Amino acid sequence: MEFEVRATGGFPISVRRHGTPDGPRLVLSHGNGFSIDSYYPFWSRFTDRFDLFIYDLRSHGWNPVGDRRTHNVPTFVSDSEFIVRDIDRRFGTKPMIGLFHSLSSLVALRQAAAEDSFSALVLFDPPVCPPGGFPHDMEHIGQRLGEIARKRQNWFETPEHFAEQLSSKKVFERVCPGGVDLFARTTLRRCADGRGYELRCPREYEAQINEYVFCWTMTVDIESVHCPIKAIGADPTVPHSYMPSMDLRRLLLVDYDFVPETTHFLQIEEPEVCAALAVEFLEEHRLA
Repeated sequence: MEFEVRATGGFPISVRRHGTPDGPRLVLSHGNGFSIDSYYPFWSRFTDRFDLFIYDLRSHGWNPVGDRRTHNVPTFVSDSEFIVRDIDRRFGTKPMIGLFHSLSSLVALRQAAAEDSFSALVLFDPPVCPPGGFPHDMEHIGQRLGEIARKRQNWFETPEHFAEQLSSKKVFERVCPGGVDLFARTTLRRCADGRGYELRCPREYEAQINEYVFCWTMTVDIESVHCPIKAIGADPTVPHSYMPSMDLRRLLLVDYDFVPETTHFLQIEEPEVCAALAVEFLEEHRLA
């Protein structure tokens, strides 16, 4: 089932419902430049016992490309508030569990700090100030990731050509079978003129988030979040991780675990393990 939520400024966001309507309610979103459909090997493992609501951040995935001036963390937080409220309005109020990755984890933390939107949060590799991090380190990392995003190829003849390029990159070498092809198909859309394919989230939009996101990571106050939190990180010993994980000094405030031999793409590298850790946490809190 698909429905549209009119979010911040009337921006249309597509929300899809899967799974078991009578099960516990999960809402899921993704990282910067991704789409939630890229995570199908992960979230499909919840459909037999949970009521799933999945959505793409604005200017990602199934959504149209909006004004770049509104492409920022505060707007994403506001959008998420609209989505949560609309789900409750349409389908009745019941406990809402958030499963988020990277950028959407940051969004969920800021939302949960401002209002009690969630009964629990499971956050995968949340980008919150890394160990020993200082503001100038964050700015440097963000600027570097922004530079990389701006140099991305923006047009591809076919999704298969994009998948070939991704397969040669070190950050994708651990992705599960079929994951690279799925990522290519779900992060590209056919060009309006029918000639080739373009990134669903334009590279300038991805770069803009990379350049400023770490300013927001420094402002997260985990102590102000009242619901249980599970943080599941990439293997901290694996080189070439895509982005830093949560500050280990602050993990005493949450239930922390990591998945060995994974990177920032852990949900599409070890989807079964990631799903099992999430369910185990929810069962401990009598939410599954």
